[in-house]
Amino acid sequence: MGIEDIKAEKAAIFDPDTVAFCVLAADEEDEGDIALQIHFTLIQAFCCENDIDIVRVNDIQKLAAIVGASSEESGEPRDLHCILITNPSEDAWKDPSLDKLNLFCEESRNVNDWVPNITLPE
Repeated sequence: MGIEDIKAEKAAIFDPDTVAFCVLAADEEDEGDIALQIHFTLIQAFCCENDIDIVRVNDIQKLAAIVGASSEESGEPRDLHCILITNPSEDAWKDPSLDKLNLFCEESRNVNDWVPNITLPE
């Protein structure tokens, strides 16, 4: 599995079948960013249309630590507002972690929570 932190629309449009999962991340101060919220809405619509599971997380710094992307060579933090977890081969779909994430998202949709929020561990 690869983690891509590029613009979700561009990556998913080329081959949405390779996208296994989408993570949208925003800190509290990002909640008022209208452009980011529009961007998230478009990504969510595309993901729903292509049966790509989505979750939201509320702490970009914790997410950066988890994925090992705290900063680039320039020292500037990377844009982790949208991360696509790709799946280039069919065998990767059998990954137990992806199965758990898929089941979690399916259960959330059953109670009309289409983009569940996840609190990241310390």
